Amino acid sequence: MQTIETRLENGILRITLNRPSSRNALSRQMVAELQEVVAQASADDSVKALVLRGAGGHFCAGADLADMAAARMESAGDVDAMAAINRSFGTLISAVHDCPKTVVAVVEGSVFGGGVGLACVVDVCLVSGEAKIGLPEVTLGLPPAQIIPFVVGRVGLSEARRLALTGARIAGADAFRIGLAHALAEDEAALDQLLEQTIAQIQRCAPEASRMTKSLLLATTDTPVNDLLDRGAREFAAAATGEEAMEGTQAFLQKRPPNWSSVNRKP
Repeated sequence: MQTIETRLENGILRITLNRPSSRNALSRQMVAELQEVVAQASADDSVKALVLRGAGGHFCAGADLADMAAARMESAGDVDAMAAINRSFGTLISAVHDCPKTVVAVVEGSVFGGGVGLACVVDVCLVSGEAKIGLPEVTLGLPPAQIIPFVVGRVGLSEARRLALTGARIAGADAFRIGLAHALAEDEAALDQLLEQTIAQIQRCAPEASRMTKSLLLATTDTPVNDLLDRGAREFAAAATGEEAMEGTQAFLQKRPPNWSSVNRKP
């Protein structure tokens, strides 16, 4: 990998966007590498959660405009080719959104365009009060095409309209206030502490039960309630008779932390 770095520790895959000279702007190569890492992590039982963060104190400044200009030159006006490049980012954020593992984003510094889109598809978004966040696409003559559904899903249509149609920049505290972020830290040190607290909370949760729970949560957007309740009952029964529930119950009765690594995973 040339544009990202990864480190797996105790089931937590830390993914660092590593183009600090461009404030971790999304090039075509970075999008492809992120797609590969997320796909691998989604299928890897040794990965319990993913943490997305940017190098150099910036999360992600959105699309790499120089790379976009090069793509436009290479496409020689081919609209379908440009559409395919744009759609590839939608494929990436859909993959992050649908990842069966818990995904955390650490949002600080510059967070624009596609960086906001990534922040809107994670399960837990931690933001620094010093972050600068916005959707500047319309000021560049472009629509925020691939991130619109996810921004609306996170902050609601009213706030999405304000942000997308004005190109306004907001601070981390405002992102927390409108629900884009789930927790607010005053500075980098507090953000690091908040991340470690969040990881500790995730480590207490059973991996398979977390996967089931996330799948049920995501299904609420397009599944009739009774169908979802029927599915939930079947998954609850499977979990209740499984090894995670036995370990969790024994740990509770014995007043000790559960040892999820001792539980056999599905093949």
